Amino acid sequence: IRRRRNVLRGGITNEMVSPVFLHPQCLDFKPPFKPQDDLQFCAMYRNFGCCDSAKDKELMAKFYKIMDNFDYYGYASCAGYVQDLLCQECSPYAAHLFDAEDPNTPIRTLPGLCPDYCSQFWLKCRSTITLLSDDPQLAEAEPDQGRFCQHLELEDPDYCYPHLLSNEQLTQNLGRVRADPEGCLQLCLEEIANGLRNPLAMVYANDGTHRFFIAEQVGLVWTYLPDRSKLEKPFLNITKAVLTSPWEGDERGFLGMTFHPNYKYNRKLYVYYSVEIGFDERIRISEFRVSPSDMNVVDHGSERIILEVDEPASNHNGGMVMFADDGYLYIFTGDGGMAGDPFGKYGNSQNKSALLGKVLRIDVDDNDRGPLYRIPSDNPFVHERGARPEVYAYGVRNMWRCSVDRGDPLTKEGKGRIFCGDVGQNKFEEIDIIEKGRNYGWRAKEGFSCYDKKLCTNSSLDDVLPIYAYPHKMGKSVTGGYVYRGCEYPNLNGMYIFGDFMSGRMMSLQENKNTGQWDYHEICMGMGLTCAFPGLINNYYQYIISFAEDEAGELYFMSTGVPSATSPTGVVYKLVDPSRRAPPRQCHYDPLPVRVKSKLIKFKPKESEYAEAAAVTTTLPPTTTTTKPPRHTRRKNRRKKGKHRLESGSASAAVPQNGVVRLAGDEQGRDDRGRVEIFANGEWGTVCDDLWNTKNAAVVCRQLGFRFALKASKHSEFGEGKSLRILLDDVQCEGTEESLLGCQHTGVGMHNCAHYEDAGVICGNSDYVDA
Repeated sequence: IRRRRNVLRGGITNEMVSPVFLHPQCLDFKPPFKPQDDLQFCAMYRNFGCCDSAKDKELMAKFYKIMDNFDYYGYASCAGYVQDLLCQECSPYAAHLFDAEDPNTPIRTLPGLCPDYCSQFWLKCRSTITLLSDDPQLAEAEPDQGRFCQHLELEDPDYCYPHLLSNEQLTQNLGRVRADPEGCLQLCLEEIANGLRNPLAMVYANDGTHRFFIAEQVGLVWTYLPDRSKLEKPFLNITKAVLTSPWEGDERGFLGMTFHPNYKYNRKLYVYYSVEIGFDERIRISEFRVSPSDMNVVDHGSERIILEVDEPASNHNGGMVMFADDGYLYIFTGDGGMAGDPFGKYGNSQNKSALLGKVLRIDVDDNDRGPLYRIPSDNPFVHERGARPEVYAYGVRNMWRCSVDRGDPLTKEGKGRIFCGDVGQNKFEEIDIIEKGRNYGWRAKEGFSCYDKKLCTNSSLDDVLPIYAYPHKMGKSVTGGYVYRGCEYPNLNGMYIFGDFMSGRMMSLQENKNTGQWDYHEICMGMGLTCAFPGLINNYYQYIISFAEDEAGELYFMSTGVPSATSPTGVVYKLVDPSRRAPPRQCHYDPLPVRVKSKLIKFKPKESEYAEAAAVTTTLPPTTTTTKPPRHTRRKNRRKKGKHRLESGSASAAVPQNGVVRLAGDEQGRDDRGRVEIFANGEWGTVCDDLWNTKNAAVVCRQLGFRFALKASKHSEFGEGKSLRILLDDVQCEGTEESLLGCQHTGVGMHNCAHYEDAGVICGNSDYVDA
């Protein structure tokens, strides 16, 4: 069994006992699959299992080699048992039957057998044991039925053969994406890259090399090879031109990048970033070429500014730039910022003479001479007076991350659809499919709801409703994703996977062909043994910034532990379905060679760094961690734990005042930094890092006599205060309060978090951090 936390934001904690999620696994430590060719020998696993036709033939040859030792009577008595035992390598549960869930432990030579079946096998066919296995312990136990069958017992009897075949809990929905009792789909992750500063785009050049390029908000783009090694020299560096800041949540910076569909021949790429010209802020779309002497470096002198748009505010900068199937460049701008699109009578988004709040579509082909871009002749408003001809669709607020559906691998159904996540105002986040000339409703509507009532009731609005919208209790900033069309995980085909930047929630939509509606399923990280495969993890940093496809169509996302353009806590993860994979070799490809002139930096997963650190020291956990479960893996009905006793000491010690704070956990004993501990309602306790920011930290630092809050530290940077109870969660301060108790919070002792989310601060009397 395992213990699982159930959580509702702001609710009470509870420990719920539930069974491990049973899952299939093969002896190569990967999920099972549907064989491409029929199995002849182990035909019982032809629909789903761990053997392809080559392995099936290998087992058949072994069977005949064993049975050649027997006469007709022996063959008739034992052939069925021998075939059954050999074919368990093809079972979807082979790893469980052979005790191979852990790749570091030896694999059994015979599968785990149920006691009744083992007894029958021993009585009838014990003479086959030494032919089936060369295990000396089995040979030693072979004369004694009790010892032999005890040796073949499994620690988990649910998996013993053959009873697992009739175990409905095991066999129900075999091969489908697993869901927990609440319907949350169980997926796993593979870490691909780390140490990045707000990675917000991962793109490929579609040149057959299967390289991927990861962009940081500061204006750096890095080249990664198919083996995940990183080139030391950046692909692009425009940090001096990009406008951004280290402040958490700053939306300006390097925001998007895409390669020309004919990049292999013209070596062109396009980027979208924020700039400051005098006192004006703008978004800029530029064209670059890759250096003719190094395929992994951009010619920085080749920049040509394609388009610039004035930004009246520092937020809502849009940021997506991409090519669709028609070969045109699509640019997704924000509405200009501030709240409620207050620009002009109807706002920028509804004003077709403004480029803000739009989906723009331009033609950048053959632009080496003449205009830098042309207007496609079928753009919807080319003949409308006063409208900008670049406008393809309007009424968008701040679309953050859009994608083009590659279409079903066989039927091509859905190919070319453009999906976008549009960030909402106060109540709703939405997912849209972009169509030519359509109005997506903002600021008249937010999601399905009216925002501006006068505009909303205007009969000429003719807006397109989203395919899905969700309220702010689920998340407050949508991050658009992709429709999965990769090869490796057939169950995910057609599933649109997206997330939320603020809540860390991972979500999916699947089109229902019967109703035309999009069915919603939340995605949780697999619990228990679900992700117990080598190299897989079931946790990620909360702030989901962006999604990506690689050249082969596999799906990734980027998130960070600190949403700041200068924090190196960004990680790229690959999504993995642990319930089913494609048949071996079906998804094989041979990347074209890459000529490398830069030093290579080998990839080292963060998880392995933590394991090494744990082996060396038992003091504090590392500063950054990816072990925080996404918020959606925690649900309702958590139980409030018993009150912690007061600090030990003399009975006559003075009781601190409510709201008093202290710092703990700094290894060097410095008094300007540490885990925040607060005294409230008669006990000391810790504070959770949900919504923890520099305004909250400023209240603590000022209480302690410091002028500045240099850092609002999270993820138990200064250790976990396990000896204390968590007293405050969801703290939101203005920065001027006398103590944290004067700020908004869920109530003393009310929380939905754990000690690996203990908040801390670094304070100071000058405005820099002394590391």
